Amino acid sequence: MRHAADTLETLGISAESKVISAHRNADRLNEYLAAAVDRGIKVIIAGAGMAAALPGVVASRVRIPVLGVPMESKVDGMDSLLSMVQMPAGIPVGVLAIGRSGAVNAALMAAAILGLSDPSIDAKVAEYRAAQASAPEDPQD
Repeated sequence: MRHAADTLETLGISAESKVISAHRNADRLNEYLAAAVDRGIKVIIAGAGMAAALPGVVASRVRIPVLGVPMESKVDGMDSLLSMVQMPAGIPVGVLAIGRSGAVNAALMAAAILGLSDPSIDAKVAEYRAAQASAPEDPQD
C-alpha cells in the first residue's frame, strides 16, 4: 500500500494510513470508520490479502467510495481479488489490480474522484497523466 501513499504524496493529496484488521480489530475499525466522514475523509483505499474482507467491511459501514486493492498472498493474490469482486449488490467496492499496480491506480482513481469537486486536484491528475505519457515505460507495470 506504500505505492498508493507515495502516489497520493506525489499529487500533493494528504492521506491517513492505518493498519486495521477487519477480523482481529473489528471494534477499532468500527471506531475509525464512525468518525471518518466527520474528519473529512472522502474516499477510502483498503488493501487486503487472503480472505480480503476489509474493503467489503469498510464499504458496509460508510457511504463514501471504497477502493479495494488485493494484496499478493498465498495464491498470487487471486484469492484476494476473487474475494473482493464478489461483493453483494448494494455494497459496492471498486476493485483494482493485484499489488503495486492496483495500489498506484487506487490512488489515481481516488484523486480523480476528489478532482470532480476540487479543480486543483483535477489539474494535478492531468499533469501526472501528461508526465506519464512522455515517460519511459516502467518495467514493473
